[in-house]
Amino acid sequence: MDSRFEIETTKIVKEEDEVNEYDECPIKQVELTVPKTDDPTLPIVTFRMWVLGILSCVILSFVNQFFWYRTQPLSITSISAQIAVVPLGHFMARVLPTRVFFKDTWFEFSMNRGPFNIKEHVLITIFANAGAGTVYATHVLSAVKLIYKRKLGFLPAILLMLTTQVLGFGWAGLFRKYLVEPAEMWWPSNLVQVSLFSALHEKSKRPKGATSRTQFFLLVLISALAYYVLPGYMFSMLTSFSWICWLGPKSIFVQQLGSGMRGLGIAAFGFDWSTISSYLGSPLASPWFATANIAVGYLFMGNGTVYDISSIVNSDFHLDRDAYAKNGPVHLSTFFAMTYGLGFATLSATIVHVLLFHGREIWMQSKRAFGDHKKMDIHTKLMKKYKSVPMWWFHIILVANIALIIFICEYYNESLQLPWWGVLLACAIAITFTLPIGIIYSTTNQEPGLNIITEYIIGYMYPEHPVANMCFKVYGYISMNQALTFLQDFKLGHYMKIPPRTMFMAQVVGTFISVLVYTGTAWWLMETIPDLCDTSKLPSDSPWTCPMDNVFYDASVIWGLVGPRRIFGNLGEYSNVNWFFLAGAIAPFLVWLAQKAFPGQTWIRLINMPVLLGATSMMPPATAVNFTSWIVVGFISGFVVYRYKQDWWKRYNYVLSGGLDAGTAFMTILLFLTLGSNNIMLNWWGNNVEGCPLATCPTVKDIFVKGCPVL
Repeated sequence: MDSRFEIETTKIVKEEDEVNEYDECPIKQVELTVPKTDDPTLPIVTFRMWVLGILSCVILSFVNQFFWYRTQPLSITSISAQIAVVPLGHFMARVLPTRVFFKDTWFEFSMNRGPFNIKEHVLITIFANAGAGTVYATHVLSAVKLIYKRKLGFLPAILLMLTTQVLGFGWAGLFRKYLVEPAEMWWPSNLVQVSLFSALHEKSKRPKGATSRTQFFLLVLISALAYYVLPGYMFSMLTSFSWICWLGPKSIFVQQLGSGMRGLGIAAFGFDWSTISSYLGSPLASPWFATANIAVGYLFMGNGTVYDISSIVNSDFHLDRDAYAKNGPVHLSTFFAMTYGLGFATLSATIVHVLLFHGREIWMQSKRAFGDHKKMDIHTKLMKKYKSVPMWWFHIILVANIALIIFICEYYNESLQLPWWGVLLACAIAITFTLPIGIIYSTTNQEPGLNIITEYIIGYMYPEHPVANMCFKVYGYISMNQALTFLQDFKLGHYMKIPPRTMFMAQVVGTFISVLVYTGTAWWLMETIPDLCDTSKLPSDSPWTCPMDNVFYDASVIWGLVGPRRIFGNLGEYSNVNWFFLAGAIAPFLVWLAQKAFPGQTWIRLINMPVLLGATSMMPPATAVNFTSWIVVGFISGFVVYRYKQDWWKRYNYVLSGGLDAGTAFMTILLFLTLGSNNIMLNWWGNNVEGCPLATCPTVKDIFVKGCPVL
C-alpha cells in the first residue's frame, strides 16, 4: 500500500517556505542534527521495505541471542543493519520490475516504487530495532532451565516472552503525548541514527578541504573493521589495558588495584570499542552532563563469595527453610549490597527529581493536551499532516495482553508461580513509573531501572517463590522498558517524518517476529550446548558462562527464593540499606535548594541525582574498565570536542559512533564464524586478556586457591 493513503495532504513541505514560520527546536543538538524538511510523497511501505526489514529483524534477533550467552556478550545494534541495507536497497531499486498492479485502488502494488529513499530506510531500521534489543524474559528461561534445572515447557515460555514485549505498547500509547511530541524530550541516542540517515543519503558534494559524511563514515567503518582484529583476536590485552598489574606481578594487592575486569581498575583503559560501549551504550551519544553524573556516581567495591543454592531449594521449587537454617544466611559482597542500596536511592530520587525539576512542565503539558492551542516545534508541526495512531488501538492491545498474562499465569501456575493479583500489581508499578523514568531517559540517555523495586515488593508480598519473583520483575520492569523503546522509535520516526500509523505497524510486526526468533534461538542453544550457563561445570575458559543470566539468577535467589525479609528486613543483616530510599529522596531536594540559593550558577541544574545514583546499575556484570573507558571517551566527545570543535562535532560525531559500532560488530561476527567457531586461537602473552592473574585471589590468610600464592 502506498504511503499516500496515510497522508491527509499531499503538499510537499519545502524548507524555504516553512522553517521561518515555525518555532526553532530549543535543543541545540537537535537543531544541529535533525533536518527540517519533509517530502510526504515518498513511498514508504514498499516491497523492498518488507523484505529488508524482516530480514534485518530475523538476523539481528538470532545473532544477539546467540552472543548473549557468551562470556563477553555482544550486542549488535540496529546501526549495523541500517548500513548494510543501503547497497541492497539500491540494488533492488535497479533490478526489480516496476510494473504496477491494481493501480489507483487500495490494493495498488508494485515491487519497485522507484529509487530507494530515506523513509523506506527508516522503516527498515525500525524492524531492525525490534531485533536489536534483547528479550529480557529470556533470563527467566535460562535461570529456570539451565541454572535451577527445572522443567519449563515451550508454550508457556514463548507466551511469557511475547506478553512481556507487547505489554509496553499500552504504556507507550498512554504517554506518547508527553514523551514524543514535546521538543524537550529529545532522546539523544536517536541523533546517532538521524546523522547516519543523512550521511547515507547525502547527495551534496564533498566540502572543499574536507570529507563528506558518507566518506567519513566509510573511513571509520573500514578502520574499525581492520582494527578490531587486534583486540578481538591477535592482541586481546587491549580489551582491558591494566598496566598497573605489571608493577606487581606477584602481588595480589597490586593486581586487585589495577585489574579493570576483576578489580578496582585504577588507570585501566580499554582500547576496544566493544569494551567502551558494551554496557552503557555509545559515549558519543551521551550529553556531557549525563556523562559527568555517571563519572561522579561510579563507585569501586569488591566481590562476593559462592553459596550452594541447590541445597536450599525443595522439590516444590520453594525455599527449604530447614536447609537454609542449617547452611546459614546468604551474604552479599560490599559492592553488591551497595549496588542494591544505590538502586533504592535511584528510585526515590527519580520521583523527587521529576516532581521538582519537571513537575511544572508535566502539569502544563497535561493542560495543553486537552486544549486547542499547543506550542510545537517545527518537527511536531511537520508531523501534523499525518494521521495519528488512535488511542483505542493501544487500549485494545493493553487490555487483551493483560487478560492473556493473567490466563497464562493462572493456567501455568506450577511453572510460573505468579498469581493474578501479582500481574495487576506489576502493571500498576509499570504505569506509575513510565512517565518519570521516560523523562529522565529522553533527556539524559540514561534509564533508571525498576528491577530492584519490583523484586523488593513481590519478595515481601510473595516470598520463597523464585519464578514468581522473576515473572513479576519482567512484567513490572520490562513492560516499562519496552514502552520506552517504542516511544524512542516513535521519536525517531517523528524526526524523520514517518507517518505514525506506519511506524506502529512496523513496531508490532517487528516485535512478533523478534520474539519468535529469540525464543527459538534460546531454546536451540539450551538443547545443544552442554552445561550452558553452569559455571560450576564449565571450564574456566569456556565462552558460554552467561554473565547476564547468572546475575539475574542471583537476584532471583536474593529476592525470590530467600526473600528480602531475610536479607534487608528484620531477619537479615542488611536492614540499614533501606535508608538509601530516604537518602535518594533528599538528594534531588538539596540540588533544588542549591539552585534556588545560587540562581546564577547554571551548572547546578545539570546535576541529575537519578543518573548519578544509578551509575552502577550495570555493575555487575559490567566491570571497572567498562566505566572508566566510557567516561574518558564521553568527556572527549561531549565536552572537549563539542565545546571547541562544534562544527566538526555537528558533522561527524554521531557518524563516528555509528561507524565504530558497525565496524566492530561486523568484524566480531566474521572472527567468530571463521576462527572462533573452529577453536583457532593464538596463544601468547598478548592474549592473556589483561595480565592480572592474581586479581581474583583471596586476601584472607589460610585460604588456598589453585593458581594463587599461599598467604
